[in-house]
Formats: sequence, structure tokens, C-alpha cells
Amino acid sequence: MYAIIESGGKQYTVHEGQTVRLEKLAGETGDQVTIGAVLAFNNGEQTVVGAPYISGASVTGKVLAQAKARKVTIFKYRRRKDSKKKRGHRQPYTALMIEKIQVEG
Repeated sequence: MYAIIESGGKQYTVHEGQTVRLEKLAGETGDQVTIGAVLAFNNGEQTVVGAPYISGASVTGKVLAQAKARKVTIFKYRRRKDSKKKRGHRQPYTALMIEKIQVEG
């Protein structure tokens, strides 16, 4: 059984028991988070596709960590212009353990 969810402007395929990194969500470590934006669902026998979302469907997970990803280095350089700029960025994320996929009906 799997579901396709939308979070942070991205789409993720999730299974029960899977750990997934999503864009930062509100909540502390150990909290329960419910995501209601379920785009599609498959239980092994049938596939249900929403338009755009499935009404009554949700995915529940437990927050494992609120952390930052590895640093991404941005380096801009213009040749012969004595112009260079170095910046770094660490994107915050939420590690979520998918506990339950619920679909009504």
C-alpha cells in the first residue's frame, strides 16, 4: 500500500513504516503530523486518483527530527571583472516516519 502526497510544493510517494524527509513542517520531535493533501492511493488491488486531492484521505506520521541538510555552496564568478561571490545555504527539513495511510470508503 502506498500514497502520493503533496508537501512543500513537492510530491512524495510514501509507504507505511517509511522515513521521508519533507520540507520543514510545524511540530516538535515526537509530535504527530497529519497531511491531508493526498493525490493518489493504491492498496494493491485498486488505485484511486484525486482531482486534485482525495477527499477524506490523510497520511499520519511521527516527527523524528527537525534538522538542516548538508551545506550547498553557491559560487558566482565573472571572469576578468574581479567579481566573485561565495555563499552557503542549509535547507531545513523534517524527518517524518509514516505510521498510517487512511482513506475513507
